[in-house]
Order: sequence, then C-alpha cells, then structure tokens
Amino acid sequence: METLYHQTNKQIQEVQSLMGNLERTDRQSVHLLENELQARIDQIFTQLERLEIVASKEPPNRRQNAKLRVDQLKYDVQHLRSALQNFQHRRYAKEAQEREREELMSRTFTTNDADTSIPIDETLQFNSNLHNAHRGMDDLLGSGSTMLNTLRDQRSTLKGTHKKMLDVANMLGLSNTVMRLIERRATQDKFIMIGGMLLTCVFMFLVIRYLA
Repeated sequence: METLYHQTNKQIQEVQSLMGNLERTDRQSVHLLENELQARIDQIFTQLERLEIVASKEPPNRRQNAKLRVDQLKYDVQHLRSALQNFQHRRYAKEAQEREREELMSRTFTTNDADTSIPIDETLQFNSNLHNAHRGMDDLLGSGSTMLNTLRDQRSTLKGTHKKMLDVANMLGLSNTVMRLIERRATQDKFIMIGGMLLTCVFMFLVIRYLA
C-alpha cells in the first residue's frame, strides 16, 4: 500500500512539474507534451484504481485513513486533468484565430471600378474586435467549465468523506456498545466466580464436619 501510494504521489508531482512547461513550449512541440501528460494522467488513474482495491483490504483500524489518502490523490489528478483540458481549449481557439487572421490577410480584394473601394483598415479593425470578443468568450467558457468540473469533483470527494466519517462514527458507536457489554459480562463473571468459590468453601466445610 505505502509503496504504491508514494509511487502514485511522485507521478502526480512529475505531471504538475510538466504542466508548468506548457506555456513555455513552442508551437511545434506543445501537442507532444500534451499527449505525454494525457498518457501519464491515464496511467495515474489506473494506479488509483489499484490503490482503491488495496486500501479496501487494509485492516479496519487503517482502512478509513487509507481511503481518505486515495481520495486526496484522486482529487489532485482530476484537477490536473481539468487544467490540461482548459489549456488545450485555449490553444485550439488561439490557433483557429491565427488561421482566420492569416486567411484574411492573404485574401485578394478587387474593385468593380475606380470609384468603389473596400475599407481595409475598418474591416481589419472590426475583425480584430470580433476575434477579441470571441477569444474572451472562449476563455470565459473554458474557465467556467474548469470551475464546474473542479466543484463537481470537490462535491464527490466531500460526499465520500462525509459518508466515511458517518461510517467511522457508527463503528465507534458500535465499539462503545460492545465494550459496555464486555465490561458488564466481566462484572457478572466476577460475581459468579466469587459465588462459586463461596459455595465450594461451604460445601467443603460441611463435608469435613459431618463426615470426618
């Protein structure tokens, strides 16, 4: 359990370190880094499934703590996956804007006669404003999606933690009841033992007195 836990935690830290390189990676290599990060995240999820199975087989006094540690790792890797998806969304939107801008700049404009012209500067300005608004909406939607995913993951984690806390409370309540029963039974056994000893002494006294 401990070896697999530390191995998974180390892999999560490595992914976090690589995530910091996304913004600094050039355009030609960024998709390779994204693929590597996605593969590592998938591998971590596979190991988390194994960890959940191992945690469920831990002794009862350590099982709840082991499950909570696995849930924390699961929350961390879900946050990393959401961050990667948000970065990819922003990158796709940026690349689409750059392609549209290049197409617009390479387009050839013609006029029907000398008296008609196309206001290139105004068209470019309008197109730039439109793209800026579109990019702002994309960023807003991406951030909103990431926040919703994070809140959803937090809700699932908190529900699981709450359920486990209730289970622990129920187990503690049951343990207290069992301890009281054991103490009561021990007291009863003590009285029974004393009574038996007294009866044995009386019986031996009577035997010695009347048969000796």
